[in-house]
Amino acid sequence: MNESKTILVVDDDEVLRLRLEKAFAKRGLTVFTASGFDEAVDKVKQQAPDMAVVDLKMAGRSGMELLKEIKELSPATQVVMLTGYGSITNAVEAVKLGALNYVTKPADADQVLSAFGSMEEDPEVPEFPPPSLASAEWEHIQRVLADCNGNISEAARRLDIPRRTLQRKLKKNAP
Repeated sequence: MNESKTILVVDDDEVLRLRLEKAFAKRGLTVFTASGFDEAVDKVKQQAPDMAVVDLKMAGRSGMELLKEIKELSPATQVVMLTGYGSITNAVEAVKLGALNYVTKPADADQVLSAFGSMEEDPEVPEFPPPSLASAEWEHIQRVLADCNGNISEAARRLDIPRRTLQRKLKKNAP
């Protein structure tokens, strides 16, 4: 993160808001804070920040409403939702509304910044390609067989396949 980046921290928990403010400032960001919806909207109107960290549950209007407002006022602002009430439903809705990512509390500044960074960079191609279906099946069969101490009948029962089918698969060489 370079010094020209700005971040808005919106949370009604004063202790967390101040802690994040200090941590982001130490990392070279210009930090603005707000304790609620109206104050945050004013800050976005004054200085459209590059990034915003928005608490989902706040007194008054919710973080989801604020997310919509931020995206209307400053579409380029990247928003990460921060909440102690993490759920898949909330995360999906936040992303649909334009949030870049979703972080559950307790979270430190590095976790929040990585939530911005993980979506900014191009996804890396893994060093090793994922295993083929045949390889994954072979490895699974070998694990189940090892768990059964080499007992083919028990392994076939656990795999829910006929014993003969398992024997044929085992006669083949590993993919």
